[in-house]
Amino acid sequence: MKTNKFLRICIIVLLVVINVGCDQVSKSIVRKNIDAYEHIELIDDNLILTKVENTGAFLSAGGTLPEPIRNVLLSLVPALVLVGALSYAFFNQSLKTSALIGLCFIIGGGIGNVFDRIKYGSVTDFLHIQLGWFETGIFNMADVSIMIGFGLLLLQYFRKSEIPQEN
Repeated sequence: MKTNKFLRICIIVLLVVINVGCDQVSKSIVRKNIDAYEHIELIDDNLILTKVENTGAFLSAGGTLPEPIRNVLLSLVPALVLVGALSYAFFNQSLKTSALIGLCFIIGGGIGNVFDRIKYGSVTDFLHIQLGWFETGIFNMADVSIMIGFGLLLLQYFRKSEIPQEN
């Protein structure tokens, strides 16, 4: 039984580290090789690299707040939430595999962005997708991890709600 708990903890740590690592490596490459607001087309005009430093949260929300308030709302509070989520992942043995993986992706992406805020004062965003009428804001690999994680959690939620209740 202790081996299963140890293996579970190792898998959680590995998933989180892989997500943080992919995020930080990609941001490091972008910081070193792409100028601010440089426009590099990867797939025609559909996938574009363009480096921006985001001092706010999603779509720059909160970026104009005074620095002490911004630091608390965008660094300290998320860091505390991530510690809580990581504790939940470690100790909630009833989490289904897809939910646990989703939670690890969210935690890894969150750590990547919080790390940037603490170290650089902003988050490096660099990916932009434009496919006909569909267009994203500029985002990074941490954001991709977070979205995949939420997708897995939603999938688990809807699977659970499809199970008929016995009376």
